[in-house]
Amino acid sequence: MKEADALALAAQADEIYAAKGKSVIHIDMKKDKPNKATLKSVLLGPTGNLRAPTLRKGKTLIVGFNAELYQSLFLKP
Repeated sequence: MKEADALALAAQADEIYAAKGKSVIHIDMKKDKPNKATLKSVLLGPTGNLRAPTLRKGKTLIVGFNAELYQSLFLKP
């Protein structure tokens, strides 16, 4: 997915989790109101395309892989 489509996808989300290695960045789209440069830095990889894997759960967008993050978001009781 190219930059414009990735940013449009992010605009539909209420929150974004971006995992890079062991670090996870959480962005509250309504409270934090990130600018385009911030979104591009967490959404796009070195090729300029949306990083993989990317998942959408309701209004939450998850970019990248982090096992602990996946467990906390998908295995909540």
